[in-house]
Amino acid sequence: MSEPALPSIHDIHRARDRIAGHAVQTPLLVNPILDARLGGRILLKCETLQRTGSFKFRGACNAVSALGEAGRARGVVAASSGNHAQGVAEAARLFGVAATIVMPSDAPAIKLERTRRSGATVVTYDRVSGDRDAVAREIVERTGGALIHPFNNADVIAGQGTVGLEIVDEARARGLAPDAVVVPCSGGGLSAGVGLAVRDGFPDCGLVLVEPRDFDDYGRSLRDGRIVANASTSGSICDALMAPAPGSISFALNRDNVAAAVTVDDDDVLSAIAFAFRELKLVVEPGGAVALAALLSGKVDCRDRTVVAVLSGGNIDEAILARALATG
Repeated sequence: MSEPALPSIHDIHRARDRIAGHAVQTPLLVNPILDARLGGRILLKCETLQRTGSFKFRGACNAVSALGEAGRARGVVAASSGNHAQGVAEAARLFGVAATIVMPSDAPAIKLERTRRSGATVVTYDRVSGDRDAVAREIVERTGGALIHPFNNADVIAGQGTVGLEIVDEARARGLAPDAVVVPCSGGGLSAGVGLAVRDGFPDCGLVLVEPRDFDDYGRSLRDGRIVANASTSGSICDALMAPAPGSISFALNRDNVAAAVTVDDDDVLSAIAFAFRELKLVVEPGGAVALAALLSGKVDCRDRTVVAVLSGGNIDEAILARALATG
């Protein structure tokens, strides 16, 4: 099997030009309480403030734009637990494109509602017994729409890489060189794009991936040197981070760029959500909070280091937020 076509740093710069005026250039925040607690300089990349509430809009917008007029005329199809769904739906709305999104029936209600709000047709499936990719393929075959994969797509990865470009630009503007960038990881599209951009700007910076416990397919794949799958498709509050296995494109990039992969459990995540709400005044969803959880739980050592943590999304159900505030 031939190697997949990989996006380059030039593709990420091209993506930044494509999505300019649509995507938000999100802030890189500091918090003295967090710095004091962890003993380092912590920079938080707040994709919680991105359009549609997560970084996923960047990749979706770039992919829809890259289709061109002829491709967009056939419509787009995507399969997602929610954040990619919202990103594709909103990007399609902006470009006047019909979108059909395959989502698990147990996806957070806020994600289902907002995907429909952007005008997409939502097709649900059972996360445990169903195969979202098979459902999406059937729709593509029937409609002729372009499939926009949530992470195994070079244009999506390039769009997500604009997060890394902004980290590099802002860090340089402050005279800082990060020792590590810590990124939530599922299929690996965000980490692949961010890693490519950050390592181009700061060759000595380490890329750390964070996964939910028992959904550490990426860490295991990197250790084995081959793609391995998760044993389960459900069982974590981090609904955004339960892809069945790494994508071949992201894995080809991450296997050379990743310094470490760590896991956090649900209690770590709930504590991070509560900390973000109380101390940072930020609303962060479970999957978006795992990088912060890794820092707060000591899975990533921040002492005397400059560390960037990506808060990748803020689309949290009120019940989960209430649980975090009650127990975290």
